[in-house]
Amino acid sequence: MKTVFLLNPKAGKGRGLDKIKEAVARASQELNTEAGAYLTKSVGDAEKFARLASLEAETKGEKVRLIACGGDGTLNEVLNGVMGFDSASVGVMPIGTGNDFVRNFSDTDSFLDVCAQINADTVKCDVIKYSGIIGGREQTRYCANMFNIGFDCNVVDLTARLKTYPLLKGSIAYLAAVAGILIKKKGANLKIEIDGETVHEGPLLLTAIANGSFCGGGVKSSPKASLNDGLIDANIIYNVTRREFIRKFPAYSKGTHFQLSDIDKILYYRQCRDVVITPLDGTMRLCTDGEITDAERVHMEIVPDAVEVAVPGR
Repeated sequence: MKTVFLLNPKAGKGRGLDKIKEAVARASQELNTEAGAYLTKSVGDAEKFARLASLEAETKGEKVRLIACGGDGTLNEVLNGVMGFDSASVGVMPIGTGNDFVRNFSDTDSFLDVCAQINADTVKCDVIKYSGIIGGREQTRYCANMFNIGFDCNVVDLTARLKTYPLLKGSIAYLAAVAGILIKKKGANLKIEIDGETVHEGPLLLTAIANGSFCGGGVKSSPKASLNDGLIDANIIYNVTRREFIRKFPAYSKGTHFQLSDIDKILYYRQCRDVVITPLDGTMRLCTDGEITDAERVHMEIVPDAVEVAVPGR
């Protein structure tokens, strides 16, 4: 099996990429296996490379493992490149900003080990297929971890901008973004249908449509979610007062909010297989695996056991 590490030059501001390339070269010799590194050139290049590599492997009757070295956005590109090919498995080396997908696994340190990535066993994971007018054109794509709309999406957007400042990193940037968006109390105005039933129509604070549990660099917004249960976890938080939000946000961040006795007053939660979200104001900002774009009506559906994911340390 061939293993390719796809390096996002913008991840971690490019620090450590040479060390990864050197580690890949050493591992290839030490493990007597075919392994290489590819430096992506632009947005979308990881997806194109993954698709061509998967097609080549399938044509030759071989297997290929494609490791996304970056954040959740890089993983999303690689995922969309390999979908439909039985020849490919994916992995992730979390050197980006959010790195929320790998938080769904226990031994996250092993994901930074090149040899462990090459030798790792795989597990089958679900993905969420979504279709609609996304980024101005009709598309069908796949999500590895989570969609966020409303407050969460606005926070992710601002967090990414704040992280460009030297003193604002990780959870500090996220909390600063929370404070900034909370002052504006900026949510969304949506119609949400779950498994064919309209469950909400109107303003809300946020909705998180989840395959995995984490978003925003470690916020456990959907603690009951699992990557291989064949279900989407839909979370809707209604409009709440700033005071109420501030009181409940620590629990929301830790994933303990379901333990609050009055959480049902502000949260609608349901496991499902199909979600349709329609913006009532024409378009919405849609955050998919940490990457944000404009979208119109979007149909989301679970695809069970859709992709083989390398999990080091199992």
